[in-house]
Amino acid sequence: MISQLRPSRFMPPGHNRIDVSFEFFPPKDESMEKTLWESIERLAPLNPDFVSVTYGAGGSTRERTHATVKRIVQETSLTPAAHLTCVAATRDEIDDVVRQYHDAGVRHIVALRGDSLEGAGARYKSTPGGYDTSADLVAGIKKISSDFEVSVSAYPEKHPDSLNVDADIDMLKAKVDAGATRAITQFFFENDLYFRYLDRVRARGIDIPIVPGILPVQNFKAATNFAQRAGASVPSWLAERFAGLDGDPATRKLIAAAVAAEQAIDLLDRGVTNFHFYTMNRADLVYAICHLLGLRPQVEQAA
Repeated sequence: MISQLRPSRFMPPGHNRIDVSFEFFPPKDESMEKTLWESIERLAPLNPDFVSVTYGAGGSTRERTHATVKRIVQETSLTPAAHLTCVAATRDEIDDVVRQYHDAGVRHIVALRGDSLEGAGARYKSTPGGYDTSADLVAGIKKISSDFEVSVSAYPEKHPDSLNVDADIDMLKAKVDAGATRAITQFFFENDLYFRYLDRVRARGIDIPIVPGILPVQNFKAATNFAQRAGASVPSWLAERFAGLDGDPATRKLIAAAVAAEQAIDLLDRGVTNFHFYTMNRADLVYAICHLLGLRPQVEQAA
């Protein structure tokens, strides 16, 4: 049984609702677009704080990201958050994108540095005439319009390019000083990593919400590869839970639901009330976890 919530270090006093946000990626083809919108329709009744749409490395999904965000604005009552990176674009080009989002009614941007065009492991190089860091990008967004809400990333196990966690927290502090009002963590599988990181962040005087990013493991091999690129550790106990199930997708799905539910409920039991889910454009696991957290569809009352 989930114990009564203790006073939370994570959200303002008196905040007692479970808040969630969902992350999607833009579809590459018609079939993926159908899956995406089925997922959005499935999760929308849970009334998330916002839904975000990712931005591919080097702007590789730029137009599809824009199109998906604009469709969310036009066809749903959801609040969209558009991802934006510093990669492969000048300041003027990025500023133009920000203004287009503002004109489309978007008021929330997830500002990221982005990855090297050469791929994982390659040293990042800023674009000539572009924003050098995510902190610079945050400042640029806020300069264009102060009514933008800007979320940024946080790394409980540090960004792969950072020397150490302290250097990572220095960058987070710079992003907050530039105007960021929320940080969303890279996914993690050991909750103690998150709490240790949170203690260090709070000790630096950073008081914005640090929202844990949760990745339900749809495919263990793919999740492991993703974790390696992102600098996230995969504990041995997690590998053991999926061992021997390569040819058994039905059981893998059940195990995935159990693992993610255990993680989310433990976070809830330890005071967390705000969760960001990396959906991978698949709704079933995320919907089930949210149900276990106590969220129910918000049905509009008849007039």
